[in-house]
Amino acid sequence: MTQEEIPSLRLSHSGLSQPTVTTAAEAVAHSGAVQAQDFSAAIWSLGLRIRDATAATIEDAYNDGKILRVHVLRPTWHFILPEDLRWMTSLTAPGVKSAVAASNRKLGLDTTLFSKSNAVIEKALEGHHYLTRPDLKSILADIGIMTDVQRLAHIIMQAEFEGLICSGPMQGRQHTYALVDERVRESRALTREQSLAELARRYFGSHGPAQIRDFSWWSGLSSRDAGASLDSIKEEMERTLIDGKTYFSLPDDDMVIPEPPVALLLSIYDEYAIAYADRSAISDSRDIERMIVQGNAMTAVIVLHGKVAGTWRRIMQKDSIEISLNPFRELTDEEQEAVESEVQRYGRFFGRKAEVV
Repeated sequence: MTQEEIPSLRLSHSGLSQPTVTTAAEAVAHSGAVQAQDFSAAIWSLGLRIRDATAATIEDAYNDGKILRVHVLRPTWHFILPEDLRWMTSLTAPGVKSAVAASNRKLGLDTTLFSKSNAVIEKALEGHHYLTRPDLKSILADIGIMTDVQRLAHIIMQAEFEGLICSGPMQGRQHTYALVDERVRESRALTREQSLAELARRYFGSHGPAQIRDFSWWSGLSSRDAGASLDSIKEEMERTLIDGKTYFSLPDDDMVIPEPPVALLLSIYDEYAIAYADRSAISDSRDIERMIVQGNAMTAVIVLHGKVAGTWRRIMQKDSIEISLNPFRELTDEEQEAVESEVQRYGRFFGRKAEVV
């Protein structure tokens, strides 16, 4: 493996080069977790990794509880499988709680208040009731808990961290919450050591080749825990040293490195761009700066031959989608045709006409 081959291998391992799975649950299972704070963007990210997927089929899987959307790994939403919720939350919630502790103190939130809020949320959701965020805000306000936007978000996150609530089905275009004990029928019972190994196996199998620090960033685990995770499955991994950096991945049965797609339109926060501390394999330093809005907030990116080569954004109209493109360089005729084909693919996925403006 060479530095130049890393993008092709990542695209192949992620399912972006040629999807092999046919359901949202299979795609999420393969990735382990898929960043999903922007719901429609995350659905497109999944759709790119599923054969013949549409937004409707993925939303159906979400509404049926075949995939869930919760705060896990880091202080942001991810799609995960129901059976992975408990062990993944148990493994990563302590780190996430630590990350938001200072904000909780600033907002006047403590264990006493969380105990009170969790109790009223649990009672309100019992019996397979699904409540929206405004519903929960009203219920909490009724018992005297102040619920401005930030406080409400942290109260709900805390209930997720403690394994109390998770996503329910959509009500129109509003998200709902459900009790984990009622929404999750089966769970995998893993020890902490098994959880560390399983998370590493999922990550390097779907995101590799990658470095330990990439896995630590994605998982929210400490460097020590990330190293222990990798060490526990070292016999399963391939290790390659390139320019002083050590990359790990699960071995390929087929040693032929596939050609990357000519063009892809990746969503904001797509795993291919966001899931690495070191993004130099897919973009040079100047282009990395251009695709970061603030902190680690990514724009939607145009990927050409495996490398980030521009940004794009969409405007959803009633019956159509307008796509604006911002390539970082002049495109070849082949690349221009491939990008336009991806625009049409995006429109078909959402069941609307899409056009470049």
